[in-house]
Amino acid sequence: MYPPTERTTATRYRDRMHYDRATAHALLDEGYHCALAFTVDGEPRVLPTLHVRIDDTLYVHGSTGSRPLLAARGADGLPVCVAVTHLDGLVLGRSQFHHSANYRSVVAHGTARPVTDEAEKARVLTALVEKVAAGRSADSRPPTRKELAETTVLALPLREVSVRIRAAGVLDEPADYGLPYWAGVLPLRITRGVPEPDAGVTTPVPGYLRPPRSPWLEPVVLRGEHVVLEPLDLSHAEELYAALDDEEVWRYVGSPRPGSAEEMAGYVRAALDANQRGVRTPWVQRCAVTGAVVGTTSYYQPDPGLRAVEIGFTQLGRPWWRTGINTEAKLLLLTRAFAELGAIRVTWQTSTLNERSQRAIERLGATREGTLRSNRRRADGTWRQSALYSMLADEWPNAQVTLRERLRPAVPAAS
Repeated sequence: MYPPTERTTATRYRDRMHYDRATAHALLDEGYHCALAFTVDGEPRVLPTLHVRIDDTLYVHGSTGSRPLLAARGADGLPVCVAVTHLDGLVLGRSQFHHSANYRSVVAHGTARPVTDEAEKARVLTALVEKVAAGRSADSRPPTRKELAETTVLALPLREVSVRIRAAGVLDEPADYGLPYWAGVLPLRITRGVPEPDAGVTTPVPGYLRPPRSPWLEPVVLRGEHVVLEPLDLSHAEELYAALDDEEVWRYVGSPRPGSAEEMAGYVRAALDANQRGVRTPWVQRCAVTGAVVGTTSYYQPDPGLRAVEIGFTQLGRPWWRTGINTEAKLLLLTRAFAELGAIRVTWQTSTLNERSQRAIERLGATREGTLRSNRRRADGTWRQSALYSMLADEWPNAQVTLRERLRPAVPAAS
């Protein structure tokens, strides 16, 4: 426990105050930024910055040219107040007076000192990078001596610390309960979006930037002799555009044909957004022999509860048609669905006008169930009629044998 002091004892809402050390540490660790308050020449200042906690010391990042860090060089250090706040929800009361917010906040008082020991500074900066993304310090260039010299770190011992938490509903007056207004809590959460690579980056997004997901939504690498399926990424956009820049490839696709690599990046970004929403698991297809990007495919609307998934959004560059790539890609996806995820049912949909796609699905061993009328919208605004196919888990063993037989190289006839 942190013993309450005059500065950390509340005068109002004392029931919201906490001094538990573990709670304070957890809130500091969860937050990515803080507000550093101090005075310089008698004037108040607040500096938003990054922080990291190591044991019972809070370290604050800054530049050697910033005023608080220059002021901290004095023999006595710099008196500061640091606040870290998590906004968890907006509370809407029936009366304007009782609108509020749910939050968790930590406030620490004390005297901060500049970190001058190079080993301690390096350790703190590594910890700060690891806080941004666990594993990142080993996946990035360490700072040079010049960069270390241009960076200042303040160390604040955590001795005078308080936690304030509001996690309640509406606190309206009983007399207002009958008013005809909606009241309640609007939860707020910080969620990670789709990583956006810098210009020129070709390396796929590292695993530590991908949020933990259901295995049904995780596009793990799948390898075969003809094709490798790897997680679709924005860095694939240029190669994917080149491979699929063919009117025939897009003839029956609902999305408009991208007219440039930049438009293809938008197509890829939409697929990644759909993955974040839990409705699509996208892969890029690479030729296993040359390593070239040749197409894309996906799981669509995976449903772990019903143990069902659709295979769709498959596009393959025309030079790779009838090469075994499409057949083996389906074999890999079906194997993962039935053998690894425990699927009971896998489905496909394709336009009733796309005879080539229907024959390809039938060759996989799928059964046509019927026609879905006007269930998909085309890029031109008209409605598509879709042929629906399925394969069940008890049909998979025989289908697997057939697919593997089709992929087996032909044996030359004896002379």
